[in-house]
Amino acid sequence: MRGSGRMPIIRAEKLSTSLKWALLYLFILALVSFTALPIVYMVSTAFKPLDELFLYPPRFFVHKPTLRNFFDLLTATDTSIVPFTRYIFNSVFVSVAIVVGTLVICCLGAYVLSKYRLPGANALFAVIISALMFTPQVTQIPTYMVISNLGMLDTYWSLVLPKLAVAYNIFLMKQFIDQIPDALLEAAHIDGASEWRIFWRVVMPVCRPAWATLIIFAFIANWNDYFTPLVFTTSESMKTLPLALQTLAGGPGTVARSGAVAAGTLLVTLPPILIFLAFQKMVINTMAYSGIKS
Repeated sequence: MRGSGRMPIIRAEKLSTSLKWALLYLFILALVSFTALPIVYMVSTAFKPLDELFLYPPRFFVHKPTLRNFFDLLTATDTSIVPFTRYIFNSVFVSVAIVVGTLVICCLGAYVLSKYRLPGANALFAVIISALMFTPQVTQIPTYMVISNLGMLDTYWSLVLPKLAVAYNIFLMKQFIDQIPDALLEAAHIDGASEWRIFWRVVMPVCRPAWATLIIFAFIANWNDYFTPLVFTTSESMKTLPLALQTLAGGPGTVARSGAVAAGTLLVTLPPILIFLAFQKMVINTMAYSGIKS
């Protein structure tokens, strides 16, 4: 009898718990939907014809989607000597070069600082930590003077080289590599593995969550970078997408090019979203899930 009396209580508790989880999921779904509204509106605007762009009150969703805006975007610079595809190439090339370069340089530097215990390594790491206190705008003038004296202004080198050895990236990788047990590296040494092989076959796979995060941060920061191309480049052929899009939005015929600007905004925003979606699973993993303990 006691058991039969407790059954309704247990069922009521389970029902209450299920209701709480359902309400929580609904709240999270509503919050995600609300935060996604700007992205949805941006995608909708990119496909709006010109007459829908200037409707009042404005429509949130497009009624007659068209690809005309993307065609106008590619032909918006027909009057100049540089096609719009050149800006796309510049952004892709510079962003990929910076991501690959900073990944290799920062991971190697962090590995040496973490595991080799060289004389002065702590002082060097303290200098790297101190560099985190300075914003990039503070160091732009000395960086510009160095690039100018090297004769690299208005080249790809001026856009790539200053972004390779980033203090935050080295700090991020070192803090993660510090968690790798020394016994794991010693076992690899005993098996006859070279230092280069240990770095690529042991350290880098273990640090996958860290360098996946580094890839996301580096790509998004440099893909959206407007200030660096503005300072270090002067020719039209060296402009990247953010700078070219700003020029397009502020140039003559802005009203007629509103659709092209909307399409360009989507084009600039889409790659960082895709990069994040591609690496998000690796980012959320931590050393706790790697199964490696000292």
